[in-house]
Amino acid sequence: MPTDADMISPSGLASKSLDEIRRLKLWEGNQQTELGDIFTVKGEAGGPSSEFCILLSGDVRKLRRLGYRMSAGLLRIEGPAGMYVGEEMSGGTIYVEGDAGSWLGTKMQGGVMEVYGNAGDHIGAPYRGSREGMKGGSITVHGDAGTEVGCWMSDGLIRIKRSADTFPGTHMCGGTLLIEGDCKGRAGAGMTGGRVVISGRMEDVLPSFTIDEIRDAVKVGEERVQGPFYVFRGDLCNKETGRIFISVTKNSQLKWCERYLEPWQH
Repeated sequence: MPTDADMISPSGLASKSLDEIRRLKLWEGNQQTELGDIFTVKGEAGGPSSEFCILLSGDVRKLRRLGYRMSAGLLRIEGPAGMYVGEEMSGGTIYVEGDAGSWLGTKMQGGVMEVYGNAGDHIGAPYRGSREGMKGGSITVHGDAGTEVGCWMSDGLIRIKRSADTFPGTHMCGGTLLIEGDCKGRAGAGMTGGRVVISGRMEDVLPSFTIDEIRDAVKVGEERVQGPFYVFRGDLCNKETGRIFISVTKNSQLKWCERYLEPWQH
């Protein structure tokens, strides 16, 4: 049964004793239960949140909102995690040593998050109806990602080490999204800023994008990612536009775009 675990973060637990932590009430479905009835709680409590470390061991996919509004410290999850990990996070570090559910890092403002498995849909994206996506920090997913990665993102860095589903960077207005594997398409729909970098294959580009140039490399954070890349500008349905970088060598089907470049550009 889904359990709201928004108090499980260094910021929320650092000032409490072990007994106080055990007695914390969590909503499990429509009933409350004590945290000590779900977990064996041990270790050392107290101290500043910047030095506080929480280790969750086991399958915690039913727990939602772990690391909610976390501002400092370390949260390590040894196993698969549920939805909304790191919601509104502003500092500290979260490691997930397994898969993570949807809305990873929703409305994230700072800090570092690393997932060593796959992640679900809407990474760094806001809830439906909101336009406030990820505003800072970094998220790395070592596996695959679902749909709408970086939706409404305005700053920060999201790195997908393998492949992503459809609509990455939709309504994106800032920041950088790097997909090191393939993308299923429709990248950057409605984007007004920011950059989407695709090092693998994407079959086609939305018709509301236009090719600008071919670039040898692109800077992502402190790293220089080698291309060459086709650089597309869009979404031209908006006054402001972002950029999509797509690997030239992995996307020979896009070679026809080169005829629209000036001769000196290719």
